[in-house]
Amino acid sequence: MARLRVHNFTLSVDGYAAGPNQRVQHPLGEGGMQLHEWIFQTASFREMGGEAGGDSGLNDQFFRARTENVGATIMGRNMFGPIRGPWVDETWRGWWGEDPPFGHDVFVLTHHRRSDLKMGNTTFHFVEAEPRAALELAIQAAHGRDVVLGGGAATIREFLNAGLIDEMHVVIAPVLLGAGERLFDGLPTSVPTYTCSPLRCESGVAHAKLTRLPTSEQT
Repeated sequence: MARLRVHNFTLSVDGYAAGPNQRVQHPLGEGGMQLHEWIFQTASFREMGGEAGGDSGLNDQFFRARTENVGATIMGRNMFGPIRGPWVDETWRGWWGEDPPFGHDVFVLTHHRRSDLKMGNTTFHFVEAEPRAALELAIQAAHGRDVVLGGGAATIREFLNAGLIDEMHVVIAPVLLGAGERLFDGLPTSVPTYTCSPLRCESGVAHAKLTRLPTSEQT
């Protein structure tokens, strides 16, 4: 059965998934790019840009796992780009260039209609759907493989609230942001119970894996 997974979702030591004042020049908020320095240093990330070298240890293993047995992706509109409100035109084509690294169907959650966008082996579908309906679309597109849920924090909270996330890989980076957007603020008590694996650390970066308990074991 297909699972809904979150990978490489990085928080600061003080709990922020993005810094303050998010805008075009600072899509992750002021200071937010620091959260992902551990990714930029991995061999897997450098391979994506045609570069050699990079870290091939634990951090690289976790980053690489994001593509294993994945057939579709769901993301919030803010992850696709900085445009807000109606799509005045369709010139914005994402952050990833003309050949995005997904290689499958990507479902972008939005309240404003836009045509599908095919780029290389990736097709972006812009859908107005509640979490459960969006997940059903992604599962159909994944053809038996898993679905990855991208950011931002608000999107992940919506799917947590709906009890749909099976597995979360949360990373704690050695960064203090002081303000911004938190991942776990405002969650209801009805959120499913998760087990948390022991933290695994490399170069000051801590990795935690949260796995949802079966329904029969929920408290």
